[in-house]
Amino acid sequence: MGAYKYLEELWKKKQSDVLRFILRIRTWEYRQLPTIHRATRPSRPDKARRLGYKAKQGYVIYRIKVRRGGRKRPNSKGIVYGKPVHHGINQLKFQRNLRSVAEERVGRKCGNLRVLNSYWVGQDATYKFFEVILADPSHKTIRRDPRINWICNATMKHRELRGLTAAGRQHRGLGAKGNHDNKNRPSRRANWKRRQQLSLRRYR
Repeated sequence: MGAYKYLEELWKKKQSDVLRFILRIRTWEYRQLPTIHRATRPSRPDKARRLGYKAKQGYVIYRIKVRRGGRKRPNSKGIVYGKPVHHGINQLKFQRNLRSVAEERVGRKCGNLRVLNSYWVGQDATYKFFEVILADPSHKTIRRDPRINWICNATMKHRELRGLTAAGRQHRGLGAKGNHDNKNRPSRRANWKRRQQLSLRRYR
């Protein structure tokens, strides 16, 4: 087994003494840092490499903390002037996962970079910490590499805002295949729209 494999096995057991200690120290450090900041190197190099990161020019790692918890409905004094079905204020959940939110915030902060992927690096009672892998589409190293230069296409602008990253596909329900995603592909809206339209052949 190589070094990365050992790291992978270590991270699989997050309740172990070693990892509990490391995570406790790291979450303390991340709490002191700004909400969004650039990391000099990935804190989980094995995970970052599995998700497409390379230690060369053009690749950037940003770390971000996102507040944990559900989404409270922003109604003044909690009053809903509508039907009782919409009276809920407190126990509502945001539709997207926090990792997707983290990618979105980093993507807005770094408008000239493209979000490639992201991964969890820790959490405490208040925050979840993620590291986001970004690529610079105007850098020659990225543009000349046939494995990654697809991200330079104009259609890859702000993938994170359109649910195209792994975290985005997850909340869109595209992880499952077969009978579990009957009305999810290509997207819920496109599927719904196709089912609402009457398609008649021209010559019949």
